[in-house]
Amino acid sequence: MRLAGVLVLILAANLMITGQEPTPTPDVVREEVTVTANRIETRIGETPASVVVLSRESIGSSAAPSLDDVLRRSAGFSIFRRSSSRSANPTTQGVSLRAVGASGASRTGVFFDGVPVNDPFGGWVQWNRVPSVSVEDVEILRGGVSSLYGDAALSGSINIAPRKAEDGTTWFLDLFGGSQKTVSGSSFLGWKNRDWAFDLTGVKSQTRGYRPVDEDVRGPVDVFSGFRSSLLSARITRTITENSAIFLRPSYFGEVRTNGTGLQTNRTHIGQIVLGGEVRLEKRGLKLSWRTFGGDQVFDQVFSAVNAARNAESLNRIQRVPVQNAGFSGYVSFLWGGHTILAGGEARNVRGASDEVAFANGSPTTAIGPGGRQSTYGLFAQDFIRIGARAVVVGSLRYDRWHNYRAFSISRPLNGSAVTLINFPDRTESSLSPQVSVLYNISLTLSLFAGASRSFRSPTLNELYRGFRVGNVVTNPNEHLKAERANNIEAGIGFDRGILSARTNIFWIGIDEPVSNITLSATQSLITRQRQNTGKARSVGVEADAAIRIRRFTVSAGYLFAHSTVTAFPSNPAIVGLRTPQVPKHQLTFQAEYRTGKWNISLQGRAAGEQFDDDLNLFRLEPFGQIDIFVSRRFAKKFESYVAVENIFNSTYSVGRTPIRTVGSPANVRAGIRWSYR
Repeated sequence: MRLAGVLVLILAANLMITGQEPTPTPDVVREEVTVTANRIETRIGETPASVVVLSRESIGSSAAPSLDDVLRRSAGFSIFRRSSSRSANPTTQGVSLRAVGASGASRTGVFFDGVPVNDPFGGWVQWNRVPSVSVEDVEILRGGVSSLYGDAALSGSINIAPRKAEDGTTWFLDLFGGSQKTVSGSSFLGWKNRDWAFDLTGVKSQTRGYRPVDEDVRGPVDVFSGFRSSLLSARITRTITENSAIFLRPSYFGEVRTNGTGLQTNRTHIGQIVLGGEVRLEKRGLKLSWRTFGGDQVFDQVFSAVNAARNAESLNRIQRVPVQNAGFSGYVSFLWGGHTILAGGEARNVRGASDEVAFANGSPTTAIGPGGRQSTYGLFAQDFIRIGARAVVVGSLRYDRWHNYRAFSISRPLNGSAVTLINFPDRTESSLSPQVSVLYNISLTLSLFAGASRSFRSPTLNELYRGFRVGNVVTNPNEHLKAERANNIEAGIGFDRGILSARTNIFWIGIDEPVSNITLSATQSLITRQRQNTGKARSVGVEADAAIRIRRFTVSAGYLFAHSTVTAFPSNPAIVGLRTPQVPKHQLTFQAEYRTGKWNISLQGRAAGEQFDDDLNLFRLEPFGQIDIFVSRRFAKKFESYVAVENIFNSTYSVGRTPIRTVGSPANVRAGIRWSYR
């Protein structure tokens, strides 16, 4: 009731604000959305793939402040254990699309301004590094696209376009506070004049969070799960000629997290610098784009063991994971008759280790130091062919080769005993990733599309060499892991008639050697797992999206049915036929928005069927649903006030079983003000 009262008071305050009369909103006119899913600019109606685009306005009208929660508006987008990045360990924040993936490593490539956001050591995503204030739009490309984006794109890619400076001075400020002791301030400042442009993004956020352990089993050791984070990023752009420019983007990100008990905490520090540029010759349809990037980061993690009564906690392990990485990507595209030809290459080198101290009975016992290096190289080419006015054919091919070397594990007991050193043999793998897709326009409103591809994901250094513990579950690394490889087939139909658009497709994904956390032993006090290649898995499903726009109203919905199972595992036939962990069969999302010149009211909902938290399908996570609301009012031209409530019905649902049940956030309200100047 108190939450509802706060909402009513804030809405009443908005209604009392005086200002100009609302500006009438014209009927929505169908516009051709341009996307870069194929690394070249094409209209979405000519793209033979499943693409969802979220605009800056759509992101800004979401009740959720973090980008990962905004992206859950797309059916099929899922993150390990259902949890939000605001309350979960960052190592669980890998993205999977179309029910592909059974661990925290991402099976989807996430890119900001053409540079990978996926952690170079573990593959997960630090979502607080990409605040909404710095985002222009987001493209979600569903389906295996390794032919263009390499090993991170086993199930798709997410391309985030950055907000950039416009002519003159632009300044945007967003301040909000709310329940769970949440406070956040973010700012974007841009300046552009003739040949120079500059923008600066700064964000400071914190939340105490909530107690994730289920109240029925909660004990004295269980505390809040929250974070404090800071981000500072700048971009300096110099226009060299009318058709060419170069930019430099340095950034720093720091974060401290509590993870639900007194001892379990982690810290992250990431410094990165990006140098890139573009050259365009419009008459020849030529575009050259390149990025070179590198960085240094440190991830600190503390693990503990909690007794059955949850009234005592003992230190188990302290880890420090230092990582250095450097990379380059570039491509050139040009027109040739009815063809748009694209060719490019990428390279990256990652060096990482896990410096650990193991504890027993509260005392340090052993120093452990596994680590290694990984170099990857990729070359790709694509031909985008327009055949008459009705058909588009796209073919692409990529070759990747990666090399793991200087890998080791060193163990030194702190009592002075002999040091144990294991040098792992160097390993090299390669992959050939073809893709072909076709789109045929039956009429101006109806189109058919189909595609087939082969995609892959190489194991990360984290999966190969670093172990971890969550609750009473210990997961060990596996230096023998091989790459996951997927065969993807899909076909669908699209409809667009002004106010109504819809797209439905079916897909089949067969995965060879998927990496999963396999249970080795289980007792009441400890479950031991190891990352293993699990033979074969298959995901078969249906995907549907629809939107209707009538004057000031927009209603959209998405649905995914995916049946994902293990189909073969010779070394462990007991799990054959079981559901892939962390994958629900059903996902449903919907949004309803009413927008005038001053008012914006947006309702968002999502629901998912049951899923399992383990390979043996013993720990069931029940179906859940959640509804959020966002209301804003603009006044005095430059100001906007808003209130947002997540989980307005305060539903309680499981996000994990380790095997202790952890639950999602209760109802959460925030209120804020935005100021823009241009």
